[in-house]
Amino acid sequence: MKDINTAVSHKELTVLCKAVRKLVEQKEYSKCELLIKDAMRKYPHAPQPHNLIGILLEKKGDHVAAMKHFRAAWALDPTYIPARCNLERFGSLYPNEKCAFDESDCP
Repeated sequence: MKDINTAVSHKELTVLCKAVRKLVEQKEYSKCELLIKDAMRKYPHAPQPHNLIGILLEKKGDHVAAMKHFRAAWALDPTYIPARCNLERFGSLYPNEKCAFDESDCP
């Protein structure tokens, strides 16, 4: 049963990442925020919602809060590469505006 729940949650989080990417591209930030906060309630120990809210906060210009969420995502799962990519990209002296919504955005 645990494997089935894990597979379902992974699929839902993958769909979430794609949906948020599309909404961010369309600058639909309020819809994004609702989706992400719902996922944070549903999956409190998953790094994806924290990474995504970090991207949203960065797009809204709240760099400090964004970095906190990228660090939270990384702390929840140190193997979650998108959080590390975003920490490196947005934490550098010359940040790269490209966001890592999921693993496909990381080298």
